[in-house]
Amino acid sequence: MKFVDEVSIFVKAGDGGNGMMSFRREKFIEKGGPNGGDGGDGGSIYLEADENLNTLVDYRYTRRFHAQNGQKGGSTDCTGAKGEDLILPVPVGTTVIDAATQEIMGDLTRAGQRLLVAQGGWHGLGNTRFKSSTNRAPRQTTPGKPGDARDLKLELKVLADVGLLGLPNAGKSTFIRSVSAAKPKVADYPFTTLVPNLGVVSVGRYKSFVIADIPGLIEGAAEGAGLGIRFLKHLARTRLLLHLVDMVPPDGSDPADAAEIILHELEKFSPALMQRDRWLVLNKADQLLDEEREERMRQVVERLDWKGPVFVISALESDGTEALAQAIMRYLDERTLRIAEDPQYAEALAELDRQIEDEARARLQELDDQRALRRAGVKAADEVDEDDFDDDDDDEGGAEIFYVR
Repeated sequence: MKFVDEVSIFVKAGDGGNGMMSFRREKFIEKGGPNGGDGGDGGSIYLEADENLNTLVDYRYTRRFHAQNGQKGGSTDCTGAKGEDLILPVPVGTTVIDAATQEIMGDLTRAGQRLLVAQGGWHGLGNTRFKSSTNRAPRQTTPGKPGDARDLKLELKVLADVGLLGLPNAGKSTFIRSVSAAKPKVADYPFTTLVPNLGVVSVGRYKSFVIADIPGLIEGAAEGAGLGIRFLKHLARTRLLLHLVDMVPPDGSDPADAAEIILHELEKFSPALMQRDRWLVLNKADQLLDEEREERMRQVVERLDWKGPVFVISALESDGTEALAQAIMRYLDERTLRIAEDPQYAEALAELDRQIEDEARARLQELDDQRALRRAGVKAADEVDEDDFDDDDDDEGGAEIFYVR
């Protein structure tokens, strides 16, 4: 199934039914009085998180959704039927944004969680509602109110405990295959991974965590180069980042250079994301002798001035991956315990999460605006007609202008 993590849709709640104007007309009953019923409320539209979905692809092709209108009131004080609510399933981890105001309407982070995105219109009143001691035969009714209509932007951020960072061909997909049942495509050339992959890593009985592999970053990614920048937002909700570095780059470059490229792009994308806990994982150790591994690790750590944990593994040979998985599980357990015991720590993490999401959204919006301007410029250039610039009355000494497309 195609992975789609951003869509725009239009939702229109049902309109309320109009009130009815009616009077009793029965034999032997004089002046029976009003009996017009109220209309029915319009149906509302909800989004509901469904754990069985992992992509927004269904909304790529069907983008307009209308709930049922309420029926008009009937005679004999009958109320019109209420419009049926419309419930749209979305993957867990979907953020709902009002496209007009850019306001975040809600975040669906738990299976079964439901969010009202368009309120159905209120019903109109029948003339029965207006009878009184001084108004025995009211001819007043009210129409139903229109339902809400909105353009929405849905953004999916995969929910994972651990996120993988690295250049293309650093071994991220091989690592996730090694420690989980996920089977992302791997090959000996860059840009193998085109969409995020999720894997569940089991560590002992009843213990597991979810790891996310995103497409590799390249230099200039924060400016829109490559594919990885589109998926960096998925790391906003992870608890730990693993920075995978190829110890033996195929081009013979210094592994520390590759690590610095990632750190530079990460900081440009979201400075707050740099504050997320990160571990350095040096991969492909099987291609080096023992003494070479130690020397290469020392060089990278010194060059980066790395202060956090460092692991040396071979994802292909599953060497060191079990110890890394165990260390991750211990970290996640300790983090959960500290959040429960230390409210200040929990609030600091929540604030960091909000800051990361705000920065990521602002950066991606900036890139979208830049692309839109470039497309508009190209379109304008294509519409230029050279005849529009011909002017027989120009002075003969005027400059000759060339328009290059």
